[in-house]
Amino acid sequence: MRIAFFDSGIGGLTVLNEALKKLPNEDFLYFADTLHVPYGTKSKEEVSAFVKKSVETIIKEDVKALVIACNTATSIAVNELREMYDFPIIGMEPAVKPAVEMNRTTGKRVLVFATPLTLKQTKYNELISRVDDLSIVDSLPLPELVHYCEELNFDENFMIDYFKSKLSLFNIEQYGTIVLGCTHYPFYRNILKKILPEDVQIVDGSNGTVKRLIQLLGENGQLNETGQTNVKFMCSNNDIEYIEKTKQALSHLQNER
Repeated sequence: MRIAFFDSGIGGLTVLNEALKKLPNEDFLYFADTLHVPYGTKSKEEVSAFVKKSVETIIKEDVKALVIACNTATSIAVNELREMYDFPIIGMEPAVKPAVEMNRTTGKRVLVFATPLTLKQTKYNELISRVDDLSIVDSLPLPELVHYCEELNFDENFMIDYFKSKLSLFNIEQYGTIVLGCTHYPFYRNILKKILPEDVQIVDGSNGTVKRLIQLLGENGQLNETGQTNVKFMCSNNDIEYIEKTKQALSHLQNER
């Protein structure tokens, strides 16, 4: 049986990449909803319908767990999906809690990068209310970044100019941690490191999500102790060129470290 990873596009590869490191004996499925990417600029109702339709396709692939490797889709649809299906469904949330803990005694602030739709959701605002007891969290919507990532635009000069423009509204010296609150954004971690002060840490939710996946599979006795990794790639518009692009993007991530 496979572990499925789902996103609107290639962003969820950043979470799959983490799983590949920690689960070397598993079969994986990566499904991108290419008919509707990006999610972060669409309505809540649209995204909910897109996610459910995609999951209907995914469950035909003999999956034992599903990772919603998309912060926007998690915030909108994960609770309903858990009511509909009886296998583990793991969602994403921006890594705000660990970021606040990291800065509890530093006097520094936390800046969350996310899609506009994630920042509007009740789930995100409840997260902030729950963990930001020091009132040190600020948010920055980056609606263009998913598009750049989907175009495999990793041109360093272009992206440095983009990030500098977006961050010009902030005194970055006040910040101790940047939270990458969309799974597409870690593709730009190394570029961000070049423009941020050395003491600014960059965190995302991939590690915590994969830890939770491993915990749930272990509790169900479903972890593979032997076997070789295999990844099957699918997308909602059955575009062979997009699947090749997905493989290229995963290679880019694996070469970044």
